[in-house]
Amino acid sequence: MLLAAFAAATAADLVSLLADWHPGHVVFKPLLMPLLLAYAVTRRAPRLLLAALVFGWGGDLALLFDAEPAFLVGMGSFAAGHVCYLVLFGRGRTQPALAAGYAAALLGTVGLLWGDLPADLRIPVACYSLLLTAMACRAAVFGLRAGIGGALFLLSDSLIASGVAAWPQPPRPDFWIMATYAAAQYLLTTGALDRGRTGVR
Repeated sequence: MLLAAFAAATAADLVSLLADWHPGHVVFKPLLMPLLLAYAVTRRAPRLLLAALVFGWGGDLALLFDAEPAFLVGMGSFAAGHVCYLVLFGRGRTQPALAAGYAAALLGTVGLLWGDLPADLRIPVACYSLLLTAMACRAAVFGLRAGIGGALFLLSDSLIASGVAAWPQPPRPDFWIMATYAAAQYLLTTGALDRGRTGVR
């Protein structure tokens, strides 16, 4: 039931974005992480996973406000969530090719965005990008599902960063940002829960 409610709220939010109905986005976006969190609680999820979802919810709420201070608060909340995910993933071995690919993506993306970002956001965005990329890379130690979730989280936030840098955007960029973000959090959550059922932490 809770996953069905999460899927319904996600669909309603995405339809609101496609219809350019901002009140719907304001109503449905804040429901996503609490529903996913409630599902995780019923599955006796690790506390670090629950904390990551709480910080994700904080980031969601902050980014509803179109102001630079809110953007920084949201980025900080998501960063705390990434730290929770990183600790949860532990010290399992990361494939060298995967790590090299993510490192190249990090350097390329930050290098290309750097000159187009507002000067006061360059360092915060670069630091956040490093943490996000590390989380996305490490997610693969929990299996393919979590690995895809990490990659989608990176894609979602890269779309946000390119918008901040005033790069050309795809049609309805908010739709793609939320679609990839919701999928990312779902895959990370269910991937971590599946990993937990095998007795591996």
